[in-house]
Formats: sequence, C-alpha cells, structure tokens
Amino acid sequence: QVQLVESGGGLVQPGGSLRLSCAVSGNIFSIYRMYWYRQAPGKQRELVAEITTDGSTNYADSVKGRFTISRDNAKNTAYLQMTSLKPEDTAVYYCNAALTLPPYQCWGQGTQVTVSS
Repeated sequence: QVQLVESGGGLVQPGGSLRLSCAVSGNIFSIYRMYWYRQAPGKQRELVAEITTDGSTNYADSVKGRFTISRDNAKNTAYLQMTSLKPEDTAVYYCNAALTLPPYQCWGQGTQVTVSS
C-alpha cells in the first residue's frame, strides 16, 4: 500500500513563492511515475507536472518556467516549487502516484493554495 501526504499550501500574494511537499510511504518500489494535479472550484482538474523515477519531467503550458517538480529519494518526498504565483494558480493541489501494482494509482488528500492580494 502506498500513502501520499501533501503539505506546504497556504495564502500568498501574487508574485510570491511556495514549495509543496508530498511525503510517500508504503510500497515505494511500486511507483514508476508521480504527478501534481490541481483543481479550482468550477473548473476541471488539471495536470500540472509529472516526474519519473529516473527524473524525467513534463509540465503544463500554464506553469512552464514557473513551477519545478522534483524528488528526494533519500527522504521519500516529491516537491512542487512554485514561483511567480498568479491568482489563476489558486486551487487545491494533489499529489498522485502511478503504480505497477493494484490499485495502480494513489492520491493524496490535497493542500489548498490561495494566491490573493
């Protein structure tokens, strides 16, 4: 069983920065890809960033150049470093893992990010 716990969300002003963390526990060897998603009220869930076990990354056009996804394998933690934040970035951010074993994917509970002056 894999468990994901997000942290680091909060209220920031436009132009500010936040670093979200996703602590991973359980059968970590079943993970082959990790993702950050976000969803704002009334909007569809959006894939923000992904990273593979060997470090390959991909980003949504809306955050490219501003957000960075990374992993610290020694700490069993994935991160989303967010800079130059905009009000449009306001959403609940979710960590997700793609697994090689059932249930084949795992979601965290989410952390709220609010960008407002």
